[in-house]
Amino acid sequence: MDKGTKRLAYLLKLTREAPPGQATTDPFVWYGLAMEYRGLERFGDALATFEDLRALAPGYVPIYLMCGQMLESMGRKDDARAWLQAGLETAKKGGDVHAAGELASALEALEQ
Repeated sequence: MDKGTKRLAYLLKLTREAPPGQATTDPFVWYGLAMEYRGLERFGDALATFEDLRALAPGYVPIYLMCGQMLESMGRKDDARAWLQAGLETAKKGGDVHAAGELASALEALEQ
């Protein structure tokens, strides 16, 4: 079993079995799972996990940039724009100036 497969198995276990019999609600674990799928180029699984995380923790700002960038790389500019715009609004509401700047830059780059 390679490193990526081991990490994926571990993250899947965490998201489905912690605490015993219940999925974790820790957004960082779900984010890690989405990013692992993204790194393995399992984009459908990554998107589904980003969407699950967004439903679980809509204020978790990092998902918007990472998912938006992934969607852009897949040629899904409209979907990428929607994720980046939602992230920008979320970052502004939360007072996260740094993340808002990154999301605004990503939106600007998407339009070029």
